[in-house]
Amino acid sequence: MSSRDKILGKLRERREAGLPFPTVAPPEAHQHVVPLADTSPKALYGRFVQEATKAACIVHEAASHEAAIAAILQIVGDDTAVSSWNPEHIPLPGLAEALAHANVALVEQDASVRVGLTGVDAALAATGSLVVMSGNGRPRAASLLPPIHIAVVAASQILPDLESWWAAQKAAGLAQTRQHSNIVVITGPSRTADIAMQLVMGMHGPRELHLILLAA
Repeated sequence: MSSRDKILGKLRERREAGLPFPTVAPPEAHQHVVPLADTSPKALYGRFVQEATKAACIVHEAASHEAAIAAILQIVGDDTAVSSWNPEHIPLPGLAEALAHANVALVEQDASVRVGLTGVDAALAATGSLVVMSGNGRPRAASLLPPIHIAVVAASQILPDLESWWAAQKAAGLAQTRQHSNIVVITGPSRTADIAMQLVMGMHGPRELHLILLAA
């Protein structure tokens, strides 16, 4: 008997003997890694702001669309271009017109651009994270390449946690999810401490993450 036959024989014996542990049915409902006691909209909003701030995000709470646009223009400053999603994917009416009036061009990818501008697909209260799906009109470079990332977040997009977002995607049939080329979960600006345990911001992505939070 060859070595090959011996190995395959042992594998067959093990398979026929069955698994060494009982089969466990998957849970009927998703399980929360970080359970939240209060999931009311007000509580989720407050928890998201708290966790995002702890993760070194710069949170701009805007009471109106005009205030949100003003905050974005202030961050953009004198720049003449931003790496941006198509404005139709950003929940801020009047944004495209305001940027055009300020002579700020929208580009998909440009290594010389300082600011990236995106919307989000969800905001996660438990960890202060953003779920961002890229695809047509949603270039992934906008949230990754520029040193400053501005993300526009509507209060209605705040969910308890990642498990809640994924459960909603599954309930919807995952059709929309499969249309996107990439899904990332962003928690604060890019950081690393793998060299001499020295924290460095912006090593693998934006060094600043500004959240324009539409409270209204």
